[in-house]
Amino acid sequence: MTIMQKPSYKEAKTRDKREYQKVFFHISDDKKNLFKGKTYYLKTYGCQMNEHDSENIVAILEQLGFRSALNYEEADFVLLNTCSIRENAHNKAFGLLGRLKHLKETKKDLIVGICGCMAQEEGVIQEILNKYQWVNFVFGTHNIYRLPDLLIENKTSHTQQIEVFSREQDLVEDMPVKRENKYKAYVNIIYGCDKFCTYCIVPYTRGKQRSREKEDILKEIEELKKENYQEVTLLGQNVNAYGKDLYADYKMENLLEDVAKTNIPRIRFITSHPWDFTDQMVEVMRKYPNIMPAIHLPVQSGSNRILKLMGRRYTKEQYLELFHKLKTIPNMAISTDIIVGFPGESEDDFNETLDLCHTCQFDNAFTFIYSPRENTPAAKLPDTIPLEEKERRLQRLNQIVNQYFKEKNEQLLEKEVEVLVEGISDKKNNYFGYTNTNKLINFTGKNIKIGSIVKVKVTEAKTWSLDGKID
Repeated sequence: MTIMQKPSYKEAKTRDKREYQKVFFHISDDKKNLFKGKTYYLKTYGCQMNEHDSENIVAILEQLGFRSALNYEEADFVLLNTCSIRENAHNKAFGLLGRLKHLKETKKDLIVGICGCMAQEEGVIQEILNKYQWVNFVFGTHNIYRLPDLLIENKTSHTQQIEVFSREQDLVEDMPVKRENKYKAYVNIIYGCDKFCTYCIVPYTRGKQRSREKEDILKEIEELKKENYQEVTLLGQNVNAYGKDLYADYKMENLLEDVAKTNIPRIRFITSHPWDFTDQMVEVMRKYPNIMPAIHLPVQSGSNRILKLMGRRYTKEQYLELFHKLKTIPNMAISTDIIVGFPGESEDDFNETLDLCHTCQFDNAFTFIYSPRENTPAAKLPDTIPLEEKERRLQRLNQIVNQYFKEKNEQLLEKEVEVLVEGISDKKNNYFGYTNTNKLINFTGKNIKIGSIVKVKVTEAKTWSLDGKID
């Protein structure tokens, strides 16, 4: 068994002042179509960053000659782009690996690969070495650009190849991309995270904060605009920290304004850490109507004691101050993330979270039971809360936030909302799209162009979506 490189948490945690070079991705002509006639199946777990990584991976594979298979049973190559943020994502990935093992027993030439955040975990790599020696190769979040070479090496080698860099590499530009959506595009602006929230493994799996140069970002957006894209989402694990590692006087508010000046119709950005959300960003959002009035602003807890244990670097009062500033922007919709059952969370702590939800009345919320992640500080805290109690708290929280989701949607009844039309609904052959406040709406109308932005009258409000019509 050949092991090229395994991850190290100790090395992954290191932060230094090393300067990153910009390199350019290129597949040589002798490698293009090397796998012509072969098929691939890519399974993606996790966040928008993973989804965008998969768009790069698909483009690389198709340059190599692969074509997409409808399912993993029919594919010559199966790749899992994994997520490590919660235990559930781990279990799903390993569950699929179990099915692939049985498939490989009858399909001897099947190639199986693993990439993404799980590949950056020491424990996962050790488990693969111990129990999944039939997996052909593994690579991490820092070396997607190495995929062509790994496939070629696998073609000539009969040994398991593991190449996972613990430290972030140089910034790679000109990565090919095959976007699933023809009207909405993800654009990476910053990689990694330096916040080290005590429950989060992302700073280990994604590395140090590294901003792309503004010229490269703006060039990509200008090209998307020429291709008739209507919406871009600026991506980063902590998108608001953009520029802090790269420029002395150019930060997220400056980039946001420059992107707005391209006049691309719709701009969004995720995910925002409250610590880095400046007043200047709020004012830029207020100034430019093509910056959508929808922000995802994770709070995680309404208890200052728990926020401190989480290492979130803000208090409930500071979060609420920012929340109310954002709410001064007309029609602003705010969504959030909330964790229940964090180690040491008392009933009083939990009730403070419920009180915050009553105050904020979020438009949407992603709620979770705390899931310990390997090697994080929170995983070492004593966790005495029974699972049944955590589930009870989650149920109570969901009842409250769901109530506000529907009330917020009901406020839109009989009003016109701007919608980017994304396609035809499978259920009733209606159209569907998202409002400027990022709410899903299914609607009726005639001769509507997919990819256009239209005004739709809201006729029905549900908890998770809206119905509407164009007269």
